[in-house]
Amino acid sequence: MSGFVEKPEPIQVPGLVHLHTGKVRELYRNEAGDLVMVASDRISAYDWVLPTEIPDKGRVLTQLSLWWFEQLADLAPNHVLSTELPPGAPADWEGRALVCKSLRMVPVECVARGYLTGSGLAEYDESRTVCGLALPEGLVDGSELPAPIFTPATKAEVGEHDENVSYEEVARQVGAETAAALRQATLAVYSRARDIARERGIVLADTKFEFGFDGDDLVLADEVLTPDSSRFWPADRWQPGRAQQSYDKQFVRDWLTSAESGWDRKSEQPPPPLPQQVVDATRAKYVEAYELLTGQSWS
Repeated sequence: MSGFVEKPEPIQVPGLVHLHTGKVRELYRNEAGDLVMVASDRISAYDWVLPTEIPDKGRVLTQLSLWWFEQLADLAPNHVLSTELPPGAPADWEGRALVCKSLRMVPVECVARGYLTGSGLAEYDESRTVCGLALPEGLVDGSELPAPIFTPATKAEVGEHDENVSYEEVARQVGAETAAALRQATLAVYSRARDIARERGIVLADTKFEFGFDGDDLVLADEVLTPDSSRFWPADRWQPGRAQQSYDKQFVRDWLTSAESGWDRKSEQPPPPLPQQVVDATRAKYVEAYELLTGQSWS
C-alpha cells in the first residue's frame, strides 16, 4: 500500500473544473479549454506523498521550469500560455499556477541519462545494460557515460513505480515515428541543459521529460529540469564510485530510512510527519538549486 498519507481536497475556483490531483500538482480546466496547473508544496518519497509540506517548493518548481523553458525555446516549444492567475483563484496560487495548452499527451516518461546511478546502475551491475542499451565495462556509481542515452519508462499512477522499458517497446506503443521524435527531442534538450548546468557548477546526472502533441507538433510539457524531475549534483564534489550529494529530497529519504523516524519502509504503514530540521534543510536545497542555475536570488 502507498499513495497519499492524507489526500488533500482540491480548492474549488469558479470557472475552473478540477481534473486531477497528482503527487505535487493540481490540474484544472478553464472555460476556454486550457489547462491550469498548480504546483503545491507537497513532497513524495518511496511512493508516498508525505503529510508534511516543504514551504515554497511549488513556487521553486514552477519558476525554475519557466526559466528552463526560456533556455530551451529554440529546441522545443512548450505548453505555457500564461502565468496570470485565473479570476477568483486564491492569492496563494501566485507564482505556482500556469495556464497551459491542452495537449494530446504521449504516455511515456522520457528519461535522459548522462551519468550512471539509481535504477540504471542496478541494471548495469546485473547485465552491463541500461534499458537494454549495452554500456562498457568498468563503470561505477556516478560514472559519466560515453554519451547521453534515452531510457524511457512507463508513467505510473500515484503510489506506483514507473517501469523502465526498451526503446523498442516505446516504438510498439506509440509508433516508430513518434518514438524517434521523442528520443531526438529528449537527448537534444538534455544535452543543452547539461551544458548550461555545468557552466553553473552543477552536474545534471539524469532527468525526465513529458511531451504531448499540439496538432502535429511535439511540445514539451509539465515541469522541466527541477530537483523533482532531475538529479543535480554539486560539480565540485562529484566523485564516481560513491553516492553523490544532490540538490533534491535526499534529506527526506535519509530521515525516513533512519532509526530516528521509526518507519519501516517495507511495512504497509504510512510514513510519519517530517521534523522541522528536515523540512528546513530540504527547502534550502531546492532554493540553492534555483539560485545556482538561474543566477537569481530567491525571495
